[in-house]
Amino acid sequence: MKRLDKDAPEGARKVVLSPRLGREATSDLFGEQAGIDLAVEFRDFIRTSAFPCVGAKSALGRNQMTAYVGNSLTSAWDDLPLADELIEFAAAYRQNRSMFQTFVAFFPNTPTLDEEAFEQALWDRIQSLQAKDEWLGQEYDSTVSADPASPNFSLSFGGMSFFVVGMHHQASRPARRFRVTTLVFNLHDQFHKMRAEGKYEKLRVAILERDKDLAGSINPMLARHGERSEAVQYSGRVVGPDWECPWPGRDKDSE
Repeated sequence: MKRLDKDAPEGARKVVLSPRLGREATSDLFGEQAGIDLAVEFRDFIRTSAFPCVGAKSALGRNQMTAYVGNSLTSAWDDLPLADELIEFAAAYRQNRSMFQTFVAFFPNTPTLDEEAFEQALWDRIQSLQAKDEWLGQEYDSTVSADPASPNFSLSFGGMSFFVVGMHHQASRPARRFRVTTLVFNLHDQFHKMRAEGKYEKLRVAILERDKDLAGSINPMLARHGERSEAVQYSGRVVGPDWECPWPGRDKDSE
C-alpha cells in the first residue's frame, strides 16, 4: 500500500485491482475494512458476465486497474492528492505503454445524487483537478483541445489526455450504475493505438452490442472522438443538442 500524502485524509489509499483480489489479498493494502470491501465489490461488478466494457475486463484481468479510494465527489478534500496520483499514473504509462491500463477513483462518502446533481459534482471536481494539474506545472496534452465545446476536447493530467466515465447509484444506464460514486480515467493514447492496429472498431462494436443487451437500447450519447465533444458523455446523463458544459475549460478558467 502507498499512502498518497502525509496530509491525505484517513482512508485515502491506492491499490492495483487484481482478478484474484479478495479480503485476504487486500488486507495489507487497505488499513480499513471499508476499503477492502469496496475494492472487492468493484472487481465483482466488472467481472459479471453482463458488464459491457470488455476493456475494463481486460484491465482487471491484466492487473492494470489502479484504484484510489477518496472521500466525497462533492468535496475538494481529495483534489490535490488525486491530481498528483493521476500525474504519476500518466508518467508511469509513458514508461510502460502496455494496453488496458486504467485509473479508478472511488468516492464512498458521496451523498445520494440524482443525475443532474451528479453531473454538476463531476464537473466541479474536474474543474478543481484541472486547476491542480496546472498549478503542479503540467502542460496540457497538445494533441487535444482544452475547450469542452470542441470535438477534439479531452482532459489532460500530467500532459496526457484522458476520457472520464462517471458512475453512481442513480445512473439511468445500468453499466454506469455502481453503488459507490466512481470516476474512471481512461488514457486516449490507448484508443489511438487500437485505431492504428485496426482493433478499435471491433472493440467498440462489441461494447455497444453488450451495452444494448444489458440496457435494452444503444446509449444515445456515445460518439467517436472527433465527431462531437466527449464532455457530453462523462456524466452518463442523456442530454439534448443544446447542452453546454458546466466548466468553461482550462484555458478560459485561468483567464
